[in-house]
Amino acid sequence: MKDPLTRLPGYALRRAANAMIAELASRLSEIGLRHTDASALILIDANSDVTASALGRLLDIQRANMVPLVGRLEAAGLIERKPLDGKSHSLELTDKGHRRLSEAKAIIEQFEGELLARVPAEHRAHLLPALNALWQQDKRG
Repeated sequence: MKDPLTRLPGYALRRAANAMIAELASRLSEIGLRHTDASALILIDANSDVTASALGRLLDIQRANMVPLVGRLEAAGLIERKPLDGKSHSLELTDKGHRRLSEAKAIIEQFEGELLARVPAEHRAHLLPALNALWQQDKRG
C-alpha cells in the first residue's frame, strides 16, 4: 500500500512523536510514572520555588489538567507543596521523589541514546535544533 503521507513533514513528525512517546511511556510505566510525571519531576528539580501554574506553562498543560497531575505526584509521595508567599505554594521533590527521578532519568537517558542511534550520524547534530525551531517559533513570535 502506498503512503504518500510520509512525504509530509508535519505528518511524519507526528508519527515519529507518537511512536517515541509510546515507547518511552512503556518504559516509564515500569517505575509507575507517566511521561508527564517524569517531565514534571525533572522541571520541579531544576526550578526551585516553581509553582504549579509556572510548571503548567513550562509543560504547556492547561490549569485544569495540572490539578490531577500535581495531585497524582503528591499522592504518590513524590512532591510536596511548600508555602512560597502569602498565597502561593512551590512544588518540591520529596526524598522519594528524588529517588524516582533518578530512576526516570536513567530510563530517559538510555531511551534518548537509543533514539539518537536510529538517526543517521550525519543528521544527529541538526536534529535537536531543527525540532526546537519548530515549536519555539510560537514562543518567539
